[in-house]
Amino acid sequence: QVQLVESGGGLVQPGGSLRLSCAASGSIFSINAMGWYRQAPGKQRDLVATITSSGSTNYADSVKGRFTISRDNAKNTMYLQMNSLKPEDTAVYYCNAEIKLVPRGYEYSYWGQGTQVTVSS
Repeated sequence: QVQLVESGGGLVQPGGSLRLSCAASGSIFSINAMGWYRQAPGKQRDLVATITSSGSTNYADSVKGRFTISRDNAKNTMYLQMNSLKPEDTAVYYCNAEIKLVPRGYEYSYWGQGTQVTVSS
């Protein structure tokens, strides 16, 4: 069994910062790409940022310059540092990981349960 567990969400004032974490556990051989997505009420789930196993990153235009994605491969953990938060960043944030369970096996996409981020004064 593989689990992704997010943490670090909460309530923050506009202009504030939060750091999200996503820890993968279980019978994992390797993790390829990882990413953060978010879903606001009544809207579709959108990509926030992705990072490959070698550290290449990609960001949605709306968060460029404010958010930073990173990962610790030794700990199977990914982070999202969110600065200069805006009310429109309010959403449930989900982590995603492409995980191989055995050598030469397929990669499977796993999702965390989500963590709420609310930006409000």
